[in-house]
Amino acid sequence: MTELISLQEEALQCTKCQLAKSRNKLVFGEGNENAGIFIIGEAPGYDEDRQGRPFVGKSGQLLDKILAACGFKRQEHIYIGNILKCRPPGNRNPSPEEAASCMPYLLKQIELVDPKIIILLGASALKHMIGPDLRITKIRGQWIEHNGRLFMPVYHPSALLRNPALKKETWEDYKNVVMKYRELVDKGHHCEYV
Repeated sequence: MTELISLQEEALQCTKCQLAKSRNKLVFGEGNENAGIFIIGEAPGYDEDRQGRPFVGKSGQLLDKILAACGFKRQEHIYIGNILKCRPPGNRNPSPEEAASCMPYLLKQIELVDPKIIILLGASALKHMIGPDLRITKIRGQWIEHNGRLFMPVYHPSALLRNPALKKETWEDYKNVVMKYRELVDKGHHCEYV
């Protein structure tokens, strides 16, 4: 049994916050356990809570299209998880207490996968991973070195669905990710657009 599977088994038993009572399924995370890129979202939504998998709803479908355009596949290049492992009621933002309860699992996942690049999807991931005073609108697309890791904050796919005008900026951010991936992970990574 790998350490990630063992950590998932531990998370399945978690009752550190009230979300354990209302969840349908725990959404631990998935992808390549040795991925060069770790993607962090906010929390499971309705579809994720039903399936027990991250980013499978409309936002996830858009994320998959963006990743495919970059030449990335979930099971090969990516590991994906969330700040929270359980769905908050009504898809509300994670509370500070919920995030604090769940954060040790996410930090251990990052340690075990040991990615070269971490993509932060949206304001909540940025706030909980880097700092509460940062604004996604001001800092998206900029590389941030924090705790010995390299982060790229980008707009959450749900923001792109609400405001398609953000797609152009977001595509520029992902092109930067492709170039950094070539620099740090695989010089020969193929992306027909970059």
